[in-house]
Amino acid sequence: MTVRRPRASLIAAFAGFALVAAACGELGNDTSSEPLDPVAASERLDELADEIGWIDNQVTRSASIPPPTGANLADTLPDLDEFEIVVPGSGGVPAGAVEIWASTEKSGEGTDGWMTEVATDFNNSGATLADGTPATVALRRIASGTGYQYIARGQELPDAFSPSNELWIEMAGEFQTMTEVRSRMVDNVAGIVMKNETADELRATYGELSAENLVDAVIAGELVMGYTDPFASSTGLNFLLTVLDSIAEGDETQLASPDVASVFEQFQRQVPFVALTTLQMRDSVENDTGTLDTFVMEWQTYTNTDSLQSGFEFIPFGVRHDNPLYAVGDVTAAESETLELFAAFAEQPEYQELAIEFGFDPPPYTPTVEAPSGSTLIEVQNVWKDKKDGGRPVATVFVVDVSGSMEGTRIQSVREAMISAREFVKPETEVGVVEFNDTAMKRLDVAEFDLNQQGRYTAIAEDLSPGGGTAMYDGIVLGLKMLDDQRAADPELKTLLVVLTDGETTDGLRFEDVDDMIAGLRIPIYTVGFEADLEELGRVSSLVEAASIDASEDDVEFKIAALFNAGG
Repeated sequence: MTVRRPRASLIAAFAGFALVAAACGELGNDTSSEPLDPVAASERLDELADEIGWIDNQVTRSASIPPPTGANLADTLPDLDEFEIVVPGSGGVPAGAVEIWASTEKSGEGTDGWMTEVATDFNNSGATLADGTPATVALRRIASGTGYQYIARGQELPDAFSPSNELWIEMAGEFQTMTEVRSRMVDNVAGIVMKNETADELRATYGELSAENLVDAVIAGELVMGYTDPFASSTGLNFLLTVLDSIAEGDETQLASPDVASVFEQFQRQVPFVALTTLQMRDSVENDTGTLDTFVMEWQTYTNTDSLQSGFEFIPFGVRHDNPLYAVGDVTAAESETLELFAAFAEQPEYQELAIEFGFDPPPYTPTVEAPSGSTLIEVQNVWKDKKDGGRPVATVFVVDVSGSMEGTRIQSVREAMISAREFVKPETEVGVVEFNDTAMKRLDVAEFDLNQQGRYTAIAEDLSPGGGTAMYDGIVLGLKMLDDQRAADPELKTLLVVLTDGETTDGLRFEDVDDMIAGLRIPIYTVGFEADLEELGRVSSLVEAASIDASEDDVEFKIAALFNAGG
């Protein structure tokens, strides 16, 4: 078996391409300040850390640590009601309706609402089964990967599933009977979007702009690439498969082999961050000031993003995204008949024309990759989870809001979030903790997250006590200082800051005091907002390719798990 290796020569070196990640939430506007260069940013950080008057208040006890539960992302899934029934509305699923779970780019509103409109019209059409029973459907809006996780868990099942592509169907078939209703509901493809000048430079080096050549460019260090989370995003899973298939030279049996995984680890060294879904990628692009050079996106999303309609090129890759519709499990004859009636209704010319109007009209494309078995795709996801950090050590500092505004449910939610996060942080990850109210306090030095460190971390979470003002940016500065010092000792270190707060800054530094410094440091700041000022937190996270998470009480554990699954 031959494994593709990095090219020996670097013919051209391009500027790094930054990907703004919007994992789990929308971003606010980017800073208007120019980033400091890395050296100046580090020097400015030192100055600010001296100015804020932080306190060294190390935790003095260690809490008992329960044995690991082996929890994974599926174990943290929130109540299904967190995902809206968009047809017939928020009132739940009516008796007799066949429930369909549909991916977000077709079950929303506006141009993202094709299936929403079809389902609404179908229910109003008076369709009946052969025995005269009314035929109706209920439509639940849920990301393809999340829907798959519910199906794999088996506790809550839809009657039918319509993800963006067939990969999730293959995987779901490992756990439930999946019966094809239609292999295609509407046309779509996934692609790499890049600036025209970037595409021209790549052509000068590689000739054609194929996914394979782009993979070569990334592995060779000529591109820094970003994509969406392959545990949640159809585009992300498709891209991951395409990369591994390229390395394995089309040999499905080797997609998860050690040799392929080793080369993929090199690829991942040029992939700093991921977004959760294609729609959130779109939100980050629309909020960006024009610095994004290359990223992955579905055609339907791309063609509906006005800022991308000039100066960019779309290069399709992988399997098609034709939005199949499959029955799940042992559906009844009546449910099967309803699904057939619904699919036939959607195939009418007026609804196919509506699909084109909404952007489901990709350029002609023949897949370059075949969908492997579901079991192989699960192995492919595991390769990503194991190698996503590119072999680099990871350090995380938690910056925790203990101000008076966190009193009550907010501080309890933070406590639960910290405890939940412990389960998803790798033991080899270095972890530190900062608390802040009107003063920033170092509570735990950065160190490997072994049992001793976990015990101290857990004690901090148990002892959280709110009071005082909110100097959020002072806390961020102290956390960044801790990470910058670690990175100075180990330049290979992958660093991230996780801020748990309501975002209501009242004391200390302000955004405009730190934005250029944060942008120059290139340490991503993930913000987790509890009944929070999400616009403010979005501004912070958008400075360096990170995520802003709206943590409601019901789904915070799932969002935290997704963050660490994608972020490190």
